[in-house]
Amino acid sequence: MSTFSLVEDSSRRIHVQIARQIARKILSGELQENQKLPSEMNLCEVFGVSRTALRESTKLLSAKGLIESKPKVGTRVMPRSQWHFLDPQLLNWIQDLEDTKPFLSQFLGLRKAIEPEACALAATNATVEQRKELSVLFQKMTMAAESYDYGSWTINDHLFHKTIFLSTGNQFYVPFGNILSTIFKQFIDHSAEGGRFCLEEHKAIYDSIMTGNAPQARIASKGLLDDENQKLSNIELAIA
Repeated sequence: MSTFSLVEDSSRRIHVQIARQIARKILSGELQENQKLPSEMNLCEVFGVSRTALRESTKLLSAKGLIESKPKVGTRVMPRSQWHFLDPQLLNWIQDLEDTKPFLSQFLGLRKAIEPEACALAATNATVEQRKELSVLFQKMTMAAESYDYGSWTINDHLFHKTIFLSTGNQFYVPFGNILSTIFKQFIDHSAEGGRFCLEEHKAIYDSIMTGNAPQARIASKGLLDDENQKLSNIELAIA
């Protein structure tokens, strides 16, 4: 059976610390789908916490679709189909895992499905102010790439892609922009040092949006997300 460790009192709320430990074991596969967790009494003893704190943690995990807890039956791990992968806190817990490569690969698949159409819509629907904002951000990205300023690049890269989603004119794309921004911060920041800047690929997207060329914006986005530009190595990606 998987081992847990005592929870230390810190700035983090205790029930969140407990939930994070359990979630990491579920996400890593150490705790299998449909596997039962130890009894409430055993978990309280292992973590060194009260039943109140443990129950708060199970509520948190249940809300993310990771576990199901029933009276007199116990708590079991839910199938992966029930996990709320787009939950920002769950993404944070995934980032803590030793092997994030499978999640990064699936994240890239999500981007390939969503971003090209977002770029095409932005080319058609971006307002004057949004185009100005993209221009400022791309200028900052260019300066960052030329000076190898990885910190500035990642900050403005996040904002560049988020602004594109905001520029689609479709409110249903806005949440995806926020989600992708969260994933960028959790994963892609780790790839900054030693990565390569995809400046030309971003320029192709930028030029297409600024000229209102939706088909070309779609093609340019697919070019950025090409597997050769997004090589995965442990937790590293090209700077995208």
